[in-house]
Amino acid sequence: MIQLRDVRYSYDGERPALTAAALDISKGLTLVVGPNGAGKSTLLRMVAGVERPDHGSVMIDGFDVWRDEVAARRRLAYVPEHPELTPYATIVDVMRLVADLRGLPRAAVSEALDRVGLIDVAWRTVRELSLGQRRRALVAAALLGDPQILVLDEPLETMDAAMHGFICEWVASRRAAGAAVLVATHELRPFAANADAIIAVRGGTVRMEALPSNAAESERLARLESAARDG
Repeated sequence: MIQLRDVRYSYDGERPALTAAALDISKGLTLVVGPNGAGKSTLLRMVAGVERPDHGSVMIDGFDVWRDEVAARRRLAYVPEHPELTPYATIVDVMRLVADLRGLPRAAVSEALDRVGLIDVAWRTVRELSLGQRRRALVAAALLGDPQILVLDEPLETMDAAMHGFICEWVASRRAAGAAVLVATHELRPFAANADAIIAVRGGTVRMEALPSNAAESERLARLESAARDG
């Protein structure tokens, strides 16, 4: 579902900050782990089409994120670590735009906002919301249309216990429905039981490995913690 080929990315146009020779991410839950500053968010932003690699290609279901933008981006939803929303737009405005782009009825907006507990503040502008509410709004947008590819960067950060549970259940349900879910997180335990693969990012390099389908949750968690620590 997601393919990276000969990808190189740099912040200054010279020194590579992240390289990925060949990366294939299929359906299931893939956790991206590694120390702060290793390039996890950069990897997710490239997959989501926010950052353009200096070299190589990023494909979503066979569509190049930069050459076939509309077809590629319709298939995915991206929740960044830091919410970046137009400050003077209302939450309803943002949600309706996403719904229109995905060809969904307006009723889907109210349903998604209700699921994340934002229906009562739907007409407030983004700048009036707390950080946690802004992140909930991004999750609500990602719910629209049940996209087959989810890219989530630290989705549990700043969330309360109720949203923790909601997000973990949502990820598990999308995985069960055959979606490809890519999650960068420091909170491994909540996702360990459903993890199918690991991408370890360290020193600008990317390494992926599958987890045994019959592995117990404790075994998966131990492997995830080892990859996060040792790469």
